[in-house]
Amino acid sequence: MPTCPPRFLLLTFLALSPAFAQQFDLTGTVLDTSRAAIARVQVRLTLNGRAPDQETLSADTGDFAFHNLSAGPWTLTLAAPGFGTKTLTGDLPAGEDLHLPPTTLSVDTLTTAVNVTQTQAEIAQAQIKVQEQQRLLGVVPNFFVTYDADAVPLSTRQKLELTAKAWVDPSSFVIGGIIAGVWQAQNSHKGFGQGAQGYAKRYGASFADYGTMLLLDKVVAPTLFKQDPRYFYKGTGSKPSRALYAISRAFICRGDNRRGDGRQDQLCYSSLLSRFGTGFATNYYYAAADRDKASVILRNSTIGIGGEMLGNLFQEFVARKLSRRHK
Repeated sequence: MPTCPPRFLLLTFLALSPAFAQQFDLTGTVLDTSRAAIARVQVRLTLNGRAPDQETLSADTGDFAFHNLSAGPWTLTLAAPGFGTKTLTGDLPAGEDLHLPPTTLSVDTLTTAVNVTQTQAEIAQAQIKVQEQQRLLGVVPNFFVTYDADAVPLSTRQKLELTAKAWVDPSSFVIGGIIAGVWQAQNSHKGFGQGAQGYAKRYGASFADYGTMLLLDKVVAPTLFKQDPRYFYKGTGSKPSRALYAISRAFICRGDNRRGDGRQDQLCYSSLLSRFGTGFATNYYYAAADRDKASVILRNSTIGIGGEMLGNLFQEFVARKLSRRHK
């Protein structure tokens, strides 16, 4: 009986050995709907039992890669905060690496089931119910931001109701108390005096300041100019484009009216004027000796616009991650 040469036996053994089997790479890129790269997307690769699952994060360029894979079926799951999860399947061919076409993730926007017989007010009310569950760290209200790019306009009554709920929320009383305590410790607004009576007056002024600001900024001015007082989360595009969008929202907002196929952005008269109006209105909550001059009010109002820009940047990049119930 003929025998196989030792060399042939060795080559046959190595060819069948997993350690000697050919290994290939699987690479790809993750983009958003504007074709901008998405960084730190969690990419999970399942090799259908041929090897343990593997995970990686996409780079700043949106690229990801898995190396030293054996040929055969695979499943990819891509997930990122603020985006919908996507699953891809395929087969890694023998003899060549596989570079996937760009994978697009869509923003995981809020969707509200809508009956076509509902009025605009009813649709807005359903969307408000979702907004009222948005709390930073599960505590502080974050009612005036919407993750629905197509959210319908609010009526005057709805603007007032949402504002009232934000004002009388328990967290508002706690924050107002902290502010009054700081004023008391610094002896700010000396006309209020010290002791329990001074603290009570400072507390009342702080709470009235907040309520007046909300009323003018979220109800009176938006109703007068027919504009939406909410921040509309963008969530797509490059970080610089999102930052520019957030900053611009201190001067630009959506109108309540519809033109063509949607609502139009416009100069935000309501926010700009209410910023200055609040300073003049709240000035009368303090003793005459402690009231600010007009120049001081104008300066503080201008600083407030800068604070609004920072607040919008916080909403665009941080707040959604801290909102435990934003859906």
